Amino acid sequence: MTSSVDGLVSGLSTSSMITQLMSVEAQPQNRLKAKVTTAQTAVASYQSVNTKAAALKNAGDALSQLSTWRSIKATSSSTSVTASTSSNLNSSTGSLTFNVTALASKQSTTMKVSTTLVDSDNDGKTDNPTPLNVPDSITLTKGTYDSNGVFTGSGTPVSIDISADKSAAGIAKAINAAGAGASAYVMKTGDDEGVLQINSSASGAANGFQIDGLDTAGVNGESPATTYAKDATLEVAGGGGTSYTVNSSTNTFSNLMAGVTLVVSKEENNVTVDVANDNGAIADKFQALVDSANAMLSEIGNQTAYDPSTKKGSPLTGDFAVRDMSQKILSGVSTGLSWKTQKDAGEDVSAKIKSLKELGIELDSTGQLSFDRARFLNTYTTDPARAKEAGMALGDKFEALGDAMTTNLKSVITGRNNEITSLNDQIDNWDVRLKAKREALQKQYSDLEVSLGKLKDQSNWLSGQLAGL
Repeated sequence: MTSSVDGLVSGLSTSSMITQLMSVEAQPQNRLKAKVTTAQTAVASYQSVNTKAAALKNAGDALSQLSTWRSIKATSSSTSVTASTSSNLNSSTGSLTFNVTALASKQSTTMKVSTTLVDSDNDGKTDNPTPLNVPDSITLTKGTYDSNGVFTGSGTPVSIDISADKSAAGIAKAINAAGAGASAYVMKTGDDEGVLQINSSASGAANGFQIDGLDTAGVNGESPATTYAKDATLEVAGGGGTSYTVNSSTNTFSNLMAGVTLVVSKEENNVTVDVANDNGAIADKFQALVDSANAMLSEIGNQTAYDPSTKKGSPLTGDFAVRDMSQKILSGVSTGLSWKTQKDAGEDVSAKIKSLKELGIELDSTGQLSFDRARFLNTYTTDPARAKEAGMALGDKFEALGDAMTTNLKSVITGRNNEITSLNDQIDNWDVRLKAKREALQKQYSDLEVSLGKLKDQSNWLSGQLAGL
């Protein structure tokens, strides 16, 4: 690289001159950079509008889903029984009365044990827990106990080696490591006594267990005491004064009513759960659609705004296609609905709801949409089937509108990003050209200084010669 000699002979500020010349040379590149900045700002604006369009599409899709119109709400007469609902196309309304006759529980087997420290390794120090009088291994089998306490095994017996440590703590550790469907711990109840407690890993009658080898291992040869695992049980009132029983290994019941989950927390009689259509949830979907449409209108307004006082526009002021999206949304409301549906005997009947005002949707004086929740609920309560057909048609309409908008916006964004890539390639090429130009100018001015230096030397020599004549 050629370096410049800054005015040693000429007295000129060659570096400053080169900088100014390069500033002129770089103007085409600067214009390209300005175009990139403008294009990037536009892309960000298009993306912002596209986000709102996607939200409008999703809101329309949610309103058009059959599951929305089958939303249910469950209420319980008891604070100890919670009822929740989920989206389920098979959901139905109704009422259920039952008694909670049992709660689900785990099996718990306990045994008093000694926790006294002894010198079991004969090292003269009492620092080891008392070993229990047990064999080198115990066996745990999963199964079920009947009402008489008779055990029926359903799992493969698991042998657990406890030979390395036969203290209560050692046995608990071995049971926990075995992964046999039970867990154990030792709870100290006194200075020299504790309780070895073994619990089933899960609640429910089918998750009981039998443990062999600890039969008389407790204090004074005490055998383990067991509280058996139980299912939660509901006694449901049926027709004609009859009833039937429903069991669950947990305190959760999800098979009594379609789309409804019950969780019980105490034994109680005469609990009633009522399930009705959740009109409020449907109204929420309408509100979400209106909110999404308003957000889209506001975003388009912000991105295309023009201030005549300052004569300044926004990134998308000149984009007619984006402005037209607002008109399509407003037109989608003002023109109402028009669709056909299949009725009895295959007869085509024109839709009964034309104006969206019947669904509670109107345009206000500010150019925004408003939603009258009470009006919609009145329409829905009066004729649910009619309101559902209109609502689903409206959802389909705005879903299609939002989909078309996002498709167009994505295409524009892709085109602008390709343009930015092309401009950046040109900018990179200009970097190479400007670098070469700077080096050429530096060499040119350096050579000039050298030439001027030689001329000055010759002038000084001639002056010396003339002075000597």
